[in-house]
Amino acid sequence: MTAGDTASCATDDTDDPPLRPLPRRAAVLLEQVAAPPRLVAHLRAVHDVAAQLAEWVRQHCPALEFDADAVLFGAATHDIGKALHPAELSGPGARHEAAGRELLLAHGVPDRLARFAGTHASWSAAAGVEDLLVSLADKVWKNKRVPELEDLVVARLAGADGRERWAWFMELDEALTAIGEGADRRLAYQMSHPLTRR
Repeated sequence: MTAGDTASCATDDTDDPPLRPLPRRAAVLLEQVAAPPRLVAHLRAVHDVAAQLAEWVRQHCPALEFDADAVLFGAATHDIGKALHPAELSGPGARHEAAGRELLLAHGVPDRLARFAGTHASWSAAAGVEDLLVSLADKVWKNKRVPELEDLVVARLAGADGRERWAWFMELDEALTAIGEGADRRLAYQMSHPLTRR
């Protein structure tokens, strides 16, 4: 796979599944760090789910203020550190988290955007709503449900407009179930890309 192929994987139209292209800045960064094709495919799938979540929040809870562009960039680059730790593409590991943040900072990405590489795998009540949405996208893209994380998102939704948590839980559950239905296609898309560049 050549550098041009990385850009192609990041931005070309896809039919099965239909996925939004990565932001140009993210695609360029992935080229610069020689990201493996499977990593680019993964980032594209998570980015698409993050876009769906951001649209859902804007439509259902306009009172919740958040930076949708930051969510999309964070989702598009959250695992960029796996370009340095490729074993973590097919196995467990967390070395890519700090490495990804540092890699993004080294390429001139401001900390407010680079942070997602370090925060996507851990969250707390103190996390920003953007961090929670990136983390949620990184789970639900493959239809993995994490009640603790979903409860934190529900709390943010309820806090923004005053509706009861149970009502937000029901709405979010319905949205995540619908998004999760595309998981098999997204997983097949990711797995159709090689682990290494040719």
